Amino acid sequence: MPSPSLDTAQPSMSWLARRQQKLSLLLPGILASVVVAASATFLSEHYGAPVMLMALLLGMALGFLSEEGRAVAGIRFTSSTILRCGVALLGMRITVEQILSLGGTLMAVVIGAVFLTISFGILLSRLLGQSRDFGILSGGSVGICGASAALAISAVLPQDKNSERNIIFTVISVTALSTIAMIAYPPIAQWLGLDAHQAGIFLGATIHDVAQVVGAGYSMSEETGDTATVVKLLRVAMLVPIVFSLSLLLRKRGDGGPRPALPLPLFIIFFVVFVAINSSGIASAQIQAFAGDVSRWCLVTAIAALGMKTSLKALLEVGWRPATLLVSETLFLAALILIAVKWLA
Repeated sequence: MPSPSLDTAQPSMSWLARRQQKLSLLLPGILASVVVAASATFLSEHYGAPVMLMALLLGMALGFLSEEGRAVAGIRFTSSTILRCGVALLGMRITVEQILSLGGTLMAVVIGAVFLTISFGILLSRLLGQSRDFGILSGGSVGICGASAALAISAVLPQDKNSERNIIFTVISVTALSTIAMIAYPPIAQWLGLDAHQAGIFLGATIHDVAQVVGAGYSMSEETGDTATVVKLLRVAMLVPIVFSLSLLLRKRGDGGPRPALPLPLFIIFFVVFVAINSSGIASAQIQAFAGDVSRWCLVTAIAALGMKTSLKALLEVGWRPATLLVSETLFLAALILIAVKWLA
């Protein structure tokens, strides 16, 4: 019987060699991003600083790594592919049962507020002389889930020379605004005489990031914290229809090229799959916690890479109009939810 030809092994060896070559190309940039993410996490855990903001600032300090050298390809990969992995794994935080427990009226209010905030962002961005895409990006980040939403939405928006600068500015701004809201909104809720359930709705439907919602909610009471968390998870779930809708509506890329015929991004498909897995009860609490940790690490690492790709000079050139837009969207959402909470009462 003839021995196997060496030629049959050649394709697999060639494939393996190509994988190793690609890994060696990407590894320096990925490791640099992970080191920055680990440093940001350390500062966050020991000094209470927002981890996303720390990752951005530390990444920007190492911006020279993305300009030339061995780390460039890996930084680009981390800011795109690893980012999408982190967004997809956010689905492991959510179950269908949690969302349905809110009731139809409250779900309609929260969903309507998300769409109205994005619409308000688009309208105001045009009045302030900003692009429509920046209005979508900022409105989506304020209306849905802060930095995570900004990253997810940016993945389907047309890219231009200002895209990365706008993403970084939005992430920095919503992180700062979310921290301010976490401190300011609980006293406002008490001053307005909201009960525990109403306060939970207000905090969960207005504060930008999940961590700040949890912090603000449970600082008031356990009932407020539970309600705020579930309302916030509904807003996170809105990533799917929003990103899908944007993919359908934005038919052209930044360079004028056509989008794919089926415009639903793969990471959003996986987001839905993870929600289904989490809702089915298949995943244990340990797996859910592990997926949550992996998601957080992916997002923080991607933010670090985005920071490395961002010029501080370009960021300072943004001006007052984008800041005004984000603050106005935040105030609009807060006023809208307060009116709805009083109406539901």
